[in-house]
Amino acid sequence: MRKFKSHFTFSKKQRNGIFLLLLLIIIGQCVYFFIDLSSEKIQVNKDLLTEYKNEMDSLRLASIENRKPKIYPFNPNYITDFKGSNLGMTNEEIDRLLQYRKQNKWINSVNQFQEVTKVSDSLLNVISPYFKFPEWVLHPVTATSWNSEKKYNNKQKAYAQKQDLNTATAKQLQKVNGIGEYYSERIIKFRNKFAGGFIADVQLYDVYGLSPEVIESITNHFTVKTPRKIDKISLNKATIEELVTIQHIDYDLAHQIIEQRQLREGYKSFDELRKVKGFPINKIEIIKLYLHLEKE
Repeated sequence: MRKFKSHFTFSKKQRNGIFLLLLLIIIGQCVYFFIDLSSEKIQVNKDLLTEYKNEMDSLRLASIENRKPKIYPFNPNYITDFKGSNLGMTNEEIDRLLQYRKQNKWINSVNQFQEVTKVSDSLLNVISPYFKFPEWVLHPVTATSWNSEKKYNNKQKAYAQKQDLNTATAKQLQKVNGIGEYYSERIIKFRNKFAGGFIADVQLYDVYGLSPEVIESITNHFTVKTPRKIDKISLNKATIEELVTIQHIDYDLAHQIIEQRQLREGYKSFDELRKVKGFPINKIEIIKLYLHLEKE
């Protein structure tokens, strides 16, 4: 029978070579585990490392601070459920404030706010710096100034007795309760944005910061007697370019107005604008000043 030669038969030289290779591997492993061949230890500047860590900490804190909701000055009398919750007030504290305002009472100081709402001192210290009370609260009229420059009472005057809002001076406006130097100048600045002034009394609602109560007091003594002349735009024929010239209407809203006009085959009344997507319903009376309505 034929004998097969094994492939694993080594000569003496091969066996010596294999033995030597294994020996070298074992020696190499011993050197790796038991002999430190690393270079000298790296010297660390502890002062620079501490400075770097502090800088990183400050950047991280600044990033966290920037992500926090920003608080802008506000009148605490107009805090809503949503606003109060964002400020950190509890439901009970918000309810106390809302109940107080339902009685037609006003909060005129930081201490009074805490008395009404019962908020903690810690929360009050955080939010009270942002309280913004009306000018007449911050600078109440003294008895001397009251006698020297008498304020108007709140009784409404007849049209003939009212002064023209388009010619009223800051001093005259300041005679209205709730209007000080700040708001009188703001009214005149807004009026002067338009050549010819106001078109109608309703434009006072576009003056930032004026409450409905203060506007009512103004219109008890002032009214627009010389309205600014304008060319009204036809609601049923206006183009997008014409509509965007009107206050409170941008290109998106103009597009929605025209699209709705096409669906309705023309507007029949201004109230139909309330159905337009994104229409500022609270500004409709102001927008109507620039429009006239006729069927297509």
